Amino acid sequence: MKILFVCTGNTCRSAMAEGVARRIAVERGLSEVVIGSAGTSAWEGSPASDGALLVAMERQLDLSQHRSRQLTPDLIAAHELILAMGPHHLERIEALGGTGKAHLLTAFASYNAELRSINDPFGGDLEHYRATLTELEREIRLVVDRLVAERAPDLPP
Repeated sequence: MKILFVCTGNTCRSAMAEGVARRIAVERGLSEVVIGSAGTSAWEGSPASDGALLVAMERQLDLSQHRSRQLTPDLIAAHELILAMGPHHLERIEALGGTGKAHLLTAFASYNAELRSINDPFGGDLEHYRATLTELEREIRLVVDRLVAERAPDLPP
C-alpha cells in the first residue's frame, strides 16, 4: 500500500507525518507500506523546516534527507491512500483526481468521528511543533490500527 500525506508546503506537517508513519510501519513490521508526502503549494526540493527538524530529532526521527514535492495528478494516481492535514488540502487533492482515496487525516483515523485539521506549526515556536508532532503520532497510530484492522490487501494480519 502506498500512502501520501499532504499539507501546504511539505516542510512541516506532512514531512513530520511521513517520518512518523515510516517509523510506525517499521515498528509494526509493515514492510509493504510505502510512505510519501507532498504539498499543495510546495517549493520543490526544500528541506524540512528548522522546527520540524529539531522536534523530530528530539524523538529520534531523521528528517535531514526530506525534500519537498509539489502535489501532482501523477503523485495522486500513484498512491492508494492520501491523507490531508486540512479541508483545503483535501479539496485540492480531489480537484487533481483524488476523489475516493483522499481523506482528512483525523477523519480517516477516527472513522469520520472527527473532522478537524492538524495544527499548522509554521511560524510558531518549538512548542507548537512539538504539539503538532504529538498530534501526528497519535493520529497516524490510529490510521495504522485501522488499516491493519481492515486488513488492507497488502498488509500482513
